[in-house]
Amino acid sequence: MDQLIKATAANGEVRAFAAVTTDVVAEAMRRHDCYPVAAAALGRTMTGALLLAANLKNKESVTIKFKGDGPLGTVTADATAEGSVRGYVDHPHVNIPLNSHGKIDVGGGIGAGILSVTRFTGLKEPVTGSVDITNGEIAEDLINYLYTSEQTPSSIGLGVLVSPDLKCLGAGGFFIQPLPGASDETIDRLEENLKGISSVSHMALEGLDAAGIAEKILGGFDDVKILSTTDLAFRCNCSKNYITDRLLTLGEEDLRALRDDGTAEVKCHFCNEAYTFDREDLSVIYNVAQKMRDMRAHGQL
Repeated sequence: MDQLIKATAANGEVRAFAAVTTDVVAEAMRRHDCYPVAAAALGRTMTGALLLAANLKNKESVTIKFKGDGPLGTVTADATAEGSVRGYVDHPHVNIPLNSHGKIDVGGGIGAGILSVTRFTGLKEPVTGSVDITNGEIAEDLINYLYTSEQTPSSIGLGVLVSPDLKCLGAGGFFIQPLPGASDETIDRLEENLKGISSVSHMALEGLDAAGIAEKILGGFDDVKILSTTDLAFRCNCSKNYITDRLLTLGEEDLRALRDDGTAEVKCHFCNEAYTFDREDLSVIYNVAQKMRDMRAHGQL
């Protein structure tokens, strides 16, 4: 089961989050029919969003968006503090050569552009920060964002392992923050641990759960405390009613054309779920939209 754990170590000097997201990424790959570079980019972004959302309170959420000039287009992920995540990539059917290290070239797929992180925290307006994309490899970009925009030194590892037949073999991530006042000894120990671990996707492939990954990155600390465990799932909040509300915002001519055509299929960007509207549905939507326009014209809405 995909899970995320929160932990502390070194007498509270270190806060750590670790997650296994293999099933979550597999579901995103299935829904969007992702080729390897899209699967790696989307999977890393979704895992990163879950790790950042773990810092939030219940009912709060975070959106990460990589808007680059590479062939993937924009890569977006939404995650909640409760462990739900969804995401999409503009162009999932992208094939590009491996990079110079023989790895999936996520940076080449993303390209140059802007990384934005938006936190929905219950305030009247969400809070958004943005930075230039550094290399498009996702983890390094999030580290740079946290340091540049929020003055938060951190270490983030993200990984997605895709088989030749387009199956997710392993996916996960970790997020470590030395808190203000952390000793040099503590930071040195963390750095040594990070040098010695294998990629997080291979740790997931080998069967380590989120707690096992946390033990690897916090090795050598004898006071590791697991604070909480959260089950993770790919989950979208779309519905036919939600799509209906979006259709009601279309102009009169567009709605009339849909009604006269007699059928419409609308797909959710985030989960690729298709919603079908027949002639009766579209007639009702058209009539409701007409009534709403009349009410606005008479100051009744």
